[in-house]
Amino acid sequence: MNRFIIVGAGGHGKVIADNALKNGYTDIFFVDDNATGECMGFPIIGRCSELEALNDGNTDFIIGIGSNAIRKRIAEEHSINWVSLVHPSVQVAVNVSIGKGTVIMAGAVVNACAQIGEHCIINTCAVIEHDNVVGSFAHISPGAKLGGTVCVGDLTHIGIGATVSNNINICSSCIIGAGAVVVSDAVECGTYVGVPARRSE
Repeated sequence: MNRFIIVGAGGHGKVIADNALKNGYTDIFFVDDNATGECMGFPIIGRCSELEALNDGNTDFIIGIGSNAIRKRIAEEHSINWVSLVHPSVQVAVNVSIGKGTVIMAGAVVNACAQIGEHCIINTCAVIEHDNVVGSFAHISPGAKLGGTVCVGDLTHIGIGATVSNNINICSSCIIGAGAVVVSDAVECGTYVGVPARRSE
């Protein structure tokens, strides 16, 4: 199996490393601009500026950084073999599309005809119901639940335990707070909190 390199040796990167192990990768490395040595027993072998030099045709890469904006910047700066990574415990239905660079964590459910963009995080035990469209560089946090036919814009963050009702559209670059319940469209970027969720001033 190919060598596997995770960009970012922080907490999110650690969870990705475990995901990679569960997927059968054994030759795992990190790169990080702010750390050296090892992470979870795997070597940190360089910095982000060295990614192209590490792209030897036998290496798979993924960005292990939680910030949507930073993932977008790194992905756009480096044209290398970004791959998706789906934990073996994830329930993925038929006719689902998953973009390159996206990681789906343990216990998540992705139901029929959902479309997930590039470099997304679908975090632990999140639920992506049927016919959802999740834009690129989005993050669906642990335990968040999206009802059927939900559209989430690029770079949007759905907080831990948030719920989005059926047939809701959330525009790009929004933050939906932890535990929020979204029952109407979010048409203006900003932070939405509460039950029901409202845009905070």
